[in-house]
Amino acid sequence: QVQLVESGGDSVQCGGSLRLSCAASGYTSSGYCMGWVRQAPGKEREWVATLSSYGATRYAESVKGRFTISQDNAKKTLYLQMNSLEAEDTAIYYCAAGPLDLSTWPRCSTGQAGAFNYWGRGTQVTVSS
Repeated sequence: QVQLVESGGDSVQCGGSLRLSCAASGYTSSGYCMGWVRQAPGKEREWVATLSSYGATRYAESVKGRFTISQDNAKKTLYLQMNSLEAEDTAIYYCAAGPLDLSTWPRCSTGQAGAFNYWGRGTQVTVSS
C-alpha cells in the first residue's frame, strides 16, 4: 500500500520560510509523478508543484520563484522549500503521487485533475499577515 506522510507545517510571519517534507513508502512504479497540492478553508484545491521521476519540475504561477520542489531518493522523501511566504499561502498542504509515462506526463506537469491517485493527510501552513 502506498503511504505518503507530510510534515513540517507551522505558523510563520509574512516573509518567512518553511520546508515541508513528504515521506513516501510502498510506491514501486518505475515512473512516478510527485507533487504538492494545497487547500485553504472555503477554497478549491490548488496545485502547487510537480516533480517527475526523471527530475523534471513544474510550478504554479503563484509560487514560481518562491517555492522549490526536490527529492532525496535515498530517503524516499519529497520536499517543498517555501520562501517569501505570503498570507495567501496559508493552507493545508498535501503530498500526492501518481503514475508517470508518456501519456500521463501532460497531466503530471500541470497538476491536472487525475494526475495524482495517492494522497497524504496534509500538513497545516499558516502565514500571519
